Amino acid sequence: MPPNTSSPSEGSLLVISAHAGDFVWRAGGAIALAAERGQRAKVLCLSFGERGESARAWRDGLGLGEIKELRRTEASSAAAALGAEIEFLDAGDYPLIETPELVDRIVRVYREVDPAVVLTHPPADPYNGDHPAASRMALQARVLAQAIGYEAPGEPLGAPPVFFFEPHQPEQCDFKPNVLLDITSVFDRKRKAMECLAAQQHMWDYYTDLAKRRGVQLKRNTGPNLGLTHATMAEAYVRLYPEATGTLA
Repeated sequence: MPPNTSSPSEGSLLVISAHAGDFVWRAGGAIALAAERGQRAKVLCLSFGERGESARAWRDGLGLGEIKELRRTEASSAAAALGAEIEFLDAGDYPLIETPELVDRIVRVYREVDPAVVLTHPPADPYNGDHPAASRMALQARVLAQAIGYEAPGEPLGAPPVFFFEPHQPEQCDFKPNVLLDITSVFDRKRKAMECLAAQQHMWDYYTDLAKRRGVQLKRNTGPNLGLTHATMAEAYVRLYPEATGTLA
């Protein structure tokens, strides 16, 4: 049976990213696909990753303010390459502190975007506490945005599905993907976006190789007669909430 490649006829994609680069490595393909379909794609960066994910800039002697502006510029260029809009909350990193005020800001983004799909970090990462913190806040804000009595502009949110994107070391994060997304047609855009992130150049080839490996797994899970080739590229996701459907496929 061919993979389900249908997409919402309308609705937005919201990506909640702990740091300025996370959305590119982990969900750049999904973002580019949504933009290509004409959907609104919005990235919400909770921090610039200025302290923990900008080692090259620190070694080059830049100050904190300069590094924030560098990462803002890089992430904005990457989002543009993918066809997405981007907003920065500048909440700080290492650590990213969970606060009611920050959750409230995320709620307001949910209400404004009214996403059809949400992508964010999985809830476990022993190597980087900012990622689970972002995940917890993204999920809490989603619940609050659904509440009719929560005081925030806009209408109460529906029930957009949430997908966790792949962490850097999945085996250590109990990440067991149940969705493989074919990003072959837009991988060149993802690679272009990755190359906007000069502060993390060491990640470019890592995530290119990962897309190839996930592409092999996608082919294995769809069968031999779909026109997929050795050049197939993919991203892996975990769907959090059950899919409501009238057909098992």
